[in-house]
Amino acid sequence: MIHYTIGQQASCSKTITETDFVLFAGISGDFNPIHIDAEYAKKTRFKQRIAHGLLTSSLLSQLLGVHLPGQGSIYLEQNIRFKAPVFIGDTITAKATIQEIDHDKRILTLLTECFNQNEKLVLTGTAKMMVPEDGGVI
Repeated sequence: MIHYTIGQQASCSKTITETDFVLFAGISGDFNPIHIDAEYAKKTRFKQRIAHGLLTSSLLSQLLGVHLPGQGSIYLEQNIRFKAPVFIGDTITAKATIQEIDHDKRILTLLTECFNQNEKLVLTGTAKMMVPEDGGVI
């Protein structure tokens, strides 16, 4: 059984690929040319395609659902601020840190952040997760 504490952290990483761009566009239906059209993207401030913001934030689903608080937990809330673009080939590390624990409701509030391979913050926010009765001591 896991014992949750303020300041407890977990992380996971993924390198973003061309395939991720294509699959996410297909799943989400977001075919904005900034994500899928290299010629269009060359004319933008970024000079290349950028990842869908929600593709980047989807790493938080793995982090929170598998690592901290982990299996059986339920996502209740997430706020997100996108701080920098993510490009094909970037390795993104999603990190969660427990900030608050509501013992009565079994709810954790976590700082959620994503960093690229250069340790640049690309996404920040907070999440609220409900921990199941058999999911740990809070």
